[in-house]
Formats: sequence, structure tokens, C-alpha cells
Amino acid sequence: MGAALVLNATYEPLCVVPLRRAVVLVLAEKAVIVESTDDVMHSERLSLPVPTVVRLSRFVRVPYRREVPLTRRAVLERDGHSCVYCGTRADTIDHVRPRSRGGTHVWTNVVAACARCNHRKGDRLLHELGWHMAAPPVQPPSTVAVVMGWTVREPSWAQYLGLSYRHAETAIATA
Repeated sequence: MGAALVLNATYEPLCVVPLRRAVVLVLAEKAVIVESTDDVMHSERLSLPVPTVVRLSRFVRVPYRREVPLTRRAVLERDGHSCVYCGTRADTIDHVRPRSRGGTHVWTNVVAACARCNHRKGDRLLHELGWHMAAPPVQPPSTVAVVMGWTVREPSWAQYLGLSYRHAETAIATA
């Protein structure tokens, strides 16, 4: 069974729900289908396109904006599971400015790295090794927290989540 992204009436992403819940929202006229697949669901009297994105009919007030928690998994997803230093498959995270040298454990200082590069870098700075990164690490937008933890992700969700950080397509496509 798939999943669908639920948007507020203002097109702000709220959450991801199972496909069954999305269909119930649409049938109860609490939501409208914004995007769907080419597949169609049939009942005795009704045919409905399979929704991937639904928008609520009425505005729902969201009490707070959550940030994406800084976890190993989230960093690997942000960087597309590839080492920012050599481009191979990443399996660890590295602090660009090592914690032993005053670096902090924040999104802008943590990157995905393969075990080999992480070990070679150790507690040194990039310029000491002559290494560089294509782009500095950034904090993902809070809308990404909506899809964290879901293994099935639709590429069509990216435009509603505001994914502008590095490897956005990969972050949505990877399971």
C-alpha cells in the first residue's frame, strides 16, 4: 500500500498518511486530490485516481514548526548516501570542523562520508589535507521532517516540500 502527502489548504505540507487514509479524506470531501498516479481505484459506483498528494479543504492551524532532527540517518539522506569527499557510498557521518577543534554538532558542520575518508580525515581540517567539498552542508527545510521515516516517497512530493538542498532528488528517491 502506498502513501500520500497531505497539504494544508495553503499548500503547506502537514504529514504523510497511508493511501487508505488519503482516499477516506477525499471521499469524505475533507480533501481534494492535487496529484495522482495513472492508476485508478474502482468501487461498485465510483472510480478514483490513486492520490499521491492531497490538499485539505479547510485550513488547519499548525501550532509549531518542527525542525528536522539531526540524526545519522537524516544526514545520510540529505547527502544522498554518498561521501561528500570522494563520491562513493557513505556509511558514516563526519564533522567538517572536528569537535576536538571547536566544531559543533549542527547541520552546517556534519556531512556524510565513507569510512575510508572519515578515517583519513581524522581530526584535521579540510585545507590541511587539500580536500574540498562541492557545496557547504546546509540545514534541510523543516518541511522535510514531514517525510522522515517513510520508506515510500514520491518524486512529486519534492515541489511541495521545498527541497532545495543538495541531492534533493536522491533524498526523495532513496528508500
